[in-house]
Amino acid sequence: MRPTENSEVIRKRVIAAREIQLKRFEGHHGIHCNAMISAKLQRKVCRLTDGGMAVLKTAMDRLGLSARAYDRILKVSRTIADLAGSDDIQTEHLAEAIHYRSLDRDGWAG
Repeated sequence: MRPTENSEVIRKRVIAAREIQLKRFEGHHGIHCNAMISAKLQRKVCRLTDGGMAVLKTAMDRLGLSARAYDRILKVSRTIADLAGSDDIQTEHLAEAIHYRSLDRDGWAG
């Protein structure tokens, strides 16, 4: 769990993550953030370790998630990694994205 952050610290992390994404997608017309990537580009920018893939596969099986959910989890985990300043998607980034997805499925989002 992250320590409590004030709004200014969060704002700076969000700006830095947006800059990372803008740089990542230079040369990809019409794409400026992780949410906009195609499946082909997703395979390139959302690579997982073997451990991360095992975590995602287990979550997919246990939660009965769709291929669409798989794609969304990868995109969200890439964004979480960007917010953390990480070049790679770590298992904890993936776990956080899966947790958000499970909250969404449970109707937490409204």
